[in-house]
Amino acid sequence: MSLNSLSARYAAVRQHTLQLAAPLSAEDQCVQSMPDTSPTKWHLAHTSWFFENLVLLPFLSGYQVFDASFAYLFNSYYEALGPRHPRPQRGLLTRPALSQVMAFREHVNAAMQQLLLNESKLSGEALALIELGLNHEQQHQELLLTDALHLLSCHPLLPAYDGSFQAGAAVQKELQWLSFDEGLRTLGRAVDATGFAFDNESPAHQRFVQGFQIANRLVSCGDYLAFILDGGYANADLWLSEGRAQVLQNGWQCPMYWLAPDDPRAPSGQWQVFGLNGVKPLDALAPVANLSFYEAAAYAQWAGTRLPTEFEWEVAAQLSNTHAMHDLHGLVWQWTRSAYEPYPGFVPATGAVREYNGKFMVGQQVLRGSSWATPTHHSRHTYRNFFPPSARWQFTGLRLAKDI
Repeated sequence: MSLNSLSARYAAVRQHTLQLAAPLSAEDQCVQSMPDTSPTKWHLAHTSWFFENLVLLPFLSGYQVFDASFAYLFNSYYEALGPRHPRPQRGLLTRPALSQVMAFREHVNAAMQQLLLNESKLSGEALALIELGLNHEQQHQELLLTDALHLLSCHPLLPAYDGSFQAGAAVQKELQWLSFDEGLRTLGRAVDATGFAFDNESPAHQRFVQGFQIANRLVSCGDYLAFILDGGYANADLWLSEGRAQVLQNGWQCPMYWLAPDDPRAPSGQWQVFGLNGVKPLDALAPVANLSFYEAAAYAQWAGTRLPTEFEWEVAAQLSNTHAMHDLHGLVWQWTRSAYEPYPGFVPATGAVREYNGKFMVGQQVLRGSSWATPTHHSRHTYRNFFPPSARWQFTGLRLAKDI
């Protein structure tokens, strides 16, 4: 990539973050609705913190930090870069003001453009960190939307983020089972492959995958509603033990953001779904979203099937052109039955960014694909997203699989 195109891409990515934040008021952008989410203002500051601390300070001679206190306030989890403000308390950061965070972004942007125009400062290491920073900001763009939706769902009036906002939705195809033979498969990304990938996608390795079948489409809202109406949430036989405990503890009766017909916030006494464009009638053909891993696994059990492993998903994705796989990307992240673990031979990135993925490889489930909120060009077949099995506030759904 030429320096000019990298400079333009940097500007475009940073501007898109501001466009996503624009429908939210200053008050909206300061609030944290639960420990797993972050305020929009924090996302805006943290993505700038990344470039300041991991790119500008090491590679731009004479760079002056915007505010020394931001190193503490907006560090996420990088132990190597010092102490940080507790994650569950990010919503207490009423100061700095949003205007100061925006000034921080402008300060960082000006310095980054200075760096990007100075070829002598752009070593291979610097370019790699800039590329990582852009992909990191794209991750936070998706989080900005999912966190904003959770925040607005806590408001008694269920206000829309943007009444004209259009989320991706596809008409569901007739369910068909696609068969894949057993065999030794090459999975993951080669370390020296061209194009960007996170370190947890490598190295490429061989794995024997048993023969399996996988659904050509995602599970729809209509499919999942049948599970609810059949008493799926009350049938303990369908649930993993921890999932059953979550159902009882949290009173789960439907996916997050669904409104049952008897909910006073659901107009016309029909099933409704709250989204970034407000409360809308449930679309039976749209893919079900905002499910925990436990709910996805329970639905699969009810359907007499199972969730695919991440390796089965990747095999199917590699051959999707010849096997009529639909909606691999751009609608919902898809839960798999695979725990988030390192590939054989995995080596974390070097420096502070070695903390980016590797240290989270325990107690999480892998999701594959991407959602409608995933930025353009930020998805690929080898991408390994991961969340705790109880997480529901992401745009997470499922695709079924079964043994041959």
